[in-house]
Amino acid sequence: MNLHDWIDELCDVLDVEAEVDEGLLADLTKVAASNVEHLAAPVTAYLLGFASATHFADPDEVERLAAKAHALAEGWDRPAAAPDPDDIDDPVPDDSLVDHTGDLYEV
Repeated sequence: MNLHDWIDELCDVLDVEAEVDEGLLADLTKVAASNVEHLAAPVTAYLLGFASATHFADPDEVERLAAKAHALAEGWDRPAAAPDPDDIDDPVPDDSLVDHTGDLYEV
């Protein structure tokens, strides 16, 4: 059984009528897995399908949506191994010896 047969059988089981461009999905999921993280691949494919259904997309619209997702994944600047920039683990300076008696604080 090849991928196209699998897609046909899966559509039957899920009771959906769908045209699937396997090459488009392969390219999109590859770039998402490489540039974001491994699990981004199936999530990206799922969300592309969800968006396509939500917008009642024809094949040209699916390609447009996929191109937008592909561009986002290609431009992703935080590959899987990169630390989250919001999780900065800088040491907090010790200012216990500083006199803060006259300091004014905004609330």
